[in-house]
Amino acid sequence: MDRPVADIELETMLLGRRMNPGTSRRREGAALDRYSAYVLLSRIRAEGPMSIGQLSDAFGLDASTLNRQTAAMWRAGLVRRIPDPDGGIARKFRITEEGERRLELERLGNIAGLEMVFERWTDAEIAEFAAYLQRFNVGIERIEGRSWPRAADFRQAG
Repeated sequence: MDRPVADIELETMLLGRRMNPGTSRRREGAALDRYSAYVLLSRIRAEGPMSIGQLSDAFGLDASTLNRQTAAMWRAGLVRRIPDPDGGIARKFRITEEGERRLELERLGNIAGLEMVFERWTDAEIAEFAAYLQRFNVGIERIEGRSWPRAADFRQAG
């Protein structure tokens, strides 16, 4: 076993467990579910309205899982269902103003937590880490055949 790869396996497991530093300090109940709402809303923000089929293709999840997750987001007022703007049959999910607001609050909280982690890092070290992390994620996306639309990224589209 290649030792550096084993080290990376451990560190990525720990990263997944600890992701979103500082969120536990935020108001109870205010945080979006990071495994569904945060990621789904981020993708819809990046690409525009998406159907269950498009979300399934983007994430490799089955329709029943996505139906549960989008139904919860709809009940919370984070998305609304709209006719396909391109004239297709399937209805699509569009992020609402409340969804935009909550997503941005969550994103800013995540960034604030990361800034605490990086407070002793130089800007150059942070940029280098970001480049390696992107390269790592792009490698995973290549293997899975599903890429993230980085042009819009997690930032506000438009």
